[in-house]
Amino acid sequence: MPSPLADPVKLPCGLVFPNRLSKAAMAELMAKKNHPTDPLLDAYTRWSEGGWGSILTGNVQVDVNHMGSPFDPALHNEYKGPESNSSLVSEWKKYADATQKHGTPAIVQICHPGRQSFRVAGYRGMFAQTLAPSAVPVKVGDGLLERFVGCLAWSQPKEMTHADIERVISQFVDTARLMADAGFSGVELHGAHGYLIDQFLNPKTNLRTDTYGGTPEKRAKFVLDILAETRKVVPSTFCIGIKLNSADHSSTTFEETMTQIALLTEAGIDFMEISGGSYEDPKMMGYAKTDASATTEKPKSKRTAAREAFFLEFSKEVRNRHPGLVLMLTGGFRTRAGAESAILDGACDLVGIGRPAAIDPKFPLLLLDESVAEGDAKMPLNKAPVPWYTRFLPLHLVGAGAESTYYAGQIQRLAKGIATMVPSL
Repeated sequence: MPSPLADPVKLPCGLVFPNRLSKAAMAELMAKKNHPTDPLLDAYTRWSEGGWGSILTGNVQVDVNHMGSPFDPALHNEYKGPESNSSLVSEWKKYADATQKHGTPAIVQICHPGRQSFRVAGYRGMFAQTLAPSAVPVKVGDGLLERFVGCLAWSQPKEMTHADIERVISQFVDTARLMADAGFSGVELHGAHGYLIDQFLNPKTNLRTDTYGGTPEKRAKFVLDILAETRKVVPSTFCIGIKLNSADHSSTTFEETMTQIALLTEAGIDFMEISGGSYEDPKMMGYAKTDASATTEKPKSKRTAAREAFFLEFSKEVRNRHPGLVLMLTGGFRTRAGAESAILDGACDLVGIGRPAAIDPKFPLLLLDESVAEGDAKMPLNKAPVPWYTRFLPLHLVGAGAESTYYAGQIQRLAKGIATMVPSL
């Protein structure tokens, strides 16, 4: 019997993913001048050969002055269209062509880090303020060392004015338009992991009382405006998805989150990726705070704990409320059995796979090969090794940073044609 993972999935915009396996977004750390580079294209060429149903790129920042990493590709200036920016379109077209070389649709994850922009990331200067819906600084813990690390890594955020908000919305729209003109199949708005869209959605970081805050609906206005304005400048067949957090919402704000998801669904989002975590609490990397300030979650049943997906229960609740919404679930998938279980349980339509893709760019070919026994269709992974000299730093930050850096290193090895390595510790 063919695996349900092999089924095609059609999005509302008409784009068809040939199967349910999506290469998830990961940090590549390969755009040293914040432009697409030949090594970056080489890595995506490898993934284009892997039999994926869709390929999601790593972060493309909408403002080169506010970066999540010093080595992400970014929009440097206002984009005025292919006639005025032909060389820029040509540059990004090479990226789109490499990623879609064998017909797999490529979706660009576009992002603004907001208050999570590191001091050394972006062209604004080390001591310039970051942007945020409210002036709530990043807080990685209550201890003296944790407060010192936070002050060292991030500057004090500035509450965005309406002019700031309008400018950032335009930057998202410009970036999406450039990606469409370059030939990509779509964009994904990064509204998870504590980045700017998530900061607007979340009552912990959005304390505003104007048209962009105060209620779940008003906190969603920022992303809904981005979505509406983007629809005006891209083809109707161009996909617009969104990545949303699940793990940082408590039981008291759960219904507010569901209200926001309903608004996005009504606005015509093409797919929704469920992830979770932030720099303050990096659940997306398999790490979480262990101190008393950590967000508490409902204990998982034994059955759910045995499954691979980090955010399965949240995704199933979204599916129950919005059966027509195309859902991608990302985080923790390592086996064919786990991925199939999520599909058959109705938790999602698409399975996002990250770290295994950095080790084996053709991982889908293994999962979809019916001649491979279920017990062999897998890739178990240990935690990435943590340097000994970081033992006194906050564990959840060190561990998540080690994971991201390790797998970025494997992606760089892919680009060079060097054998990748599974973590040994």
